[in-house]
Amino acid sequence: MTLIRSVIRACGAYLPENTVTNDDLAKIVDTSDEWIVARTGIRERHIAADGELTSDLAIAAARRALAAAEMDAQDIDLIVLATSTPDNTFPATAATVQAGLGITKGAAFDVQAVCSGFIYALATADNFVRLGQAKRALVIGAETFSRILDWNDRTTCVLFGDGAGAVVIEGERQKGHLSERAIFSTLLRSDGRYRDLLNVDGGPSSTKTVGYLRMQGKEVFRFAVSAMAEVIDETLKMHGLSATEVDWFVPHQANKRILDGTARKLGIPVERIVMTLDRHGNTSAASIPLALDVAVRDGRLKRGDLILMEARGGGFTWGAALARW
Repeated sequence: MTLIRSVIRACGAYLPENTVTNDDLAKIVDTSDEWIVARTGIRERHIAADGELTSDLAIAAARRALAAAEMDAQDIDLIVLATSTPDNTFPATAATVQAGLGITKGAAFDVQAVCSGFIYALATADNFVRLGQAKRALVIGAETFSRILDWNDRTTCVLFGDGAGAVVIEGERQKGHLSERAIFSTLLRSDGRYRDLLNVDGGPSSTKTVGYLRMQGKEVFRFAVSAMAEVIDETLKMHGLSATEVDWFVPHQANKRILDGTARKLGIPVERIVMTLDRHGNTSAASIPLALDVAVRDGRLKRGDLILMEARGGGFTWGAALARW
């Protein structure tokens, strides 16, 4: 007996050219490179240029992923784009990306789960492919968080950056073994009781404005470590695996202290966690595919490696995905 499973064929990423260092931020808010690095591990972030939209970043990342997969845009029949910073209230930014890539078939839509967005989008596309409702999909995380930051708030403006990452997935008939190259499982969670700990204080229905990002850092930190540990542990148990059997952990890139704390809690060697937030900060839904792209390009992530991706974000939302690259 065989079944259809999704295979990640390739990834691609894009960061805006404008790089803003911690020293640059120290010129506009009361902060310093030492303060930011000690508390977050972030050294710089990329900021979209005036007129550079979330869709522009997404299209650039998608084109690179397609090139790496040696596919044409016309091979794609589904686009699922995760973002909290769409170009417009509607239409979906995914539809703009679809048009930008010259695709006129299939479906394109957005998913909004904040920093967990890429995992939610991957789970959605994976289910479409498994059911045979799509053959090849682009899963994209793209953000221009600089547009919703209060640049006078040093507790939040130092954390975030803009960027986009994408993966191409394709359905393949397999036997269902853990040794095969595939997405094995996705696990999604949410709890809306904590919405006020991390949110944006605006929206078309509530204030008729975009609003600014607001965060209660200490509470978010505590939740993040426990949520991250929970979904990693549950995913591993689902497949009868131990942490030592995973080649690479690719988490949402939010804060180095969160990643270090989770590693200690689960006994994961820090050197097997892909960390890239020092060079692009927290890019929300874009952070996992950005990290994947870095790990592929520097040679760490190789064909056949077992990877566990994990994220948590406003909502609260959190989730994980286990795959063999």
